[in-house]
Amino acid sequence: MANPGQIKTYDASGAIPAYSVVKFTATDFQVTLGAAVGDKLCGITTEVAAVDGERCDVIHDGIAYASCGGTVAAGDPLTVNATGQVVTAAPAAGTNNNCIGRARQSGVSGDVIEVIVDFFVYQG
Repeated sequence: MANPGQIKTYDASGAIPAYSVVKFTATDFQVTLGAAVGDKLCGITTEVAAVDGERCDVIHDGIAYASCGGTVAAGDPLTVNATGQVVTAAPAAGTNNNCIGRARQSGVSGDVIEVIVDFFVYQG
């Protein structure tokens, strides 16, 4: 069961599906899909999708639901794929992955799982 902590509202830059990982843009109070392991991730969207220019609710801490982009196991550190979905962080030696949190349950591509939102950098 999701137990979100702080939820804030932002303007969406581009279409943002429900349960997606987002990052800030250069415009204050605006978010867009996270799309790379080096992105400065800021949270996970709620169950409501947003189109470009609409308001978008983002969960910054607590337990959130997120869409899986691959197979993850409970406890895995999670980062983002090119479509804003969570995937297991697996940085190469000497490289970093910005992480959105840890999987609270296992899942496969297309599943919506619980994520403990906790921002950190995972170094390979």
